[in-house]
Amino acid sequence: MKKGLGIFVLLILLIAGGAYYMLSGAGDFIRTQIQQQGSKYLGTEVSVLNVDLALTEGRMTISSLNIKNPEGFSSENAFSVDAITLDLGEVINEPYVVQTITINAPEVLYEVDKNGKGNLLKLKNNLAANLPKTTNEPAAKETANPLIVVENVTVSNVRLKLNFEQLSTGDINIETKTYEVTLPTFNAGPIGNPNGMPADKVGAAVVDAMLSNIIAAAKSEAKKRLTEEAKKKAKEELDKQKDKLVDKAKDKLKGLFN
Repeated sequence: MKKGLGIFVLLILLIAGGAYYMLSGAGDFIRTQIQQQGSKYLGTEVSVLNVDLALTEGRMTISSLNIKNPEGFSSENAFSVDAITLDLGEVINEPYVVQTITINAPEVLYEVDKNGKGNLLKLKNNLAANLPKTTNEPAAKETANPLIVVENVTVSNVRLKLNFEQLSTGDINIETKTYEVTLPTFNAGPIGNPNGMPADKVGAAVVDAMLSNIIAAAKSEAKKRLTEEAKKKAKEELDKQKDKLVDKAKDKLKGLFN
């Protein structure tokens, strides 16, 4: 995601495609499309509270978007955000332009199961498996999958929760396996320049970039945190062994002097 995983959904809007033909008054249509298509492609429940179209301002706002964890993980949301804002550019002729997609303070869960498999990677794999396969045939002129250009995607203040409770750490007994960190702002784009990309392809590109970005950040942070914990435990064990050796040495000295 190169966005913070939230963005996910925003792409789902793009994946939905036909939404751009319904800008005249179909916030509910777009909301339904995001939920249906998003759930289909990601292989888990996607929900949206509301989609507001402010046509005079050229803006679309997706409110309260939530993506459930995929099967095999906890019942928590993998991603949730209060609002995703799309500043629209040219929407009269193709390619339709989305100037900026803004996602602020999304909450993202990176959870690892006992086999070391991550929930975000599963979502990424689900997306790759469920998206329509490309063909060499030209798209029909009248299609519900318009050409789109996204000039920029900005994801800021990603609140990332790392959960490794199910992951075995072998002989190293690490007590803390849940962490929360805030990721720095990152941007992606343009996507689809100069002639535009089919909406589903744009959505796939954005989602994939976003997930990749967050997974990389999560793995890096996880390695850092778990390494710190392992070093801490190792030092504690060394200190214990050192104390035992000191005690044994004292006993030996006492025996010699006695």
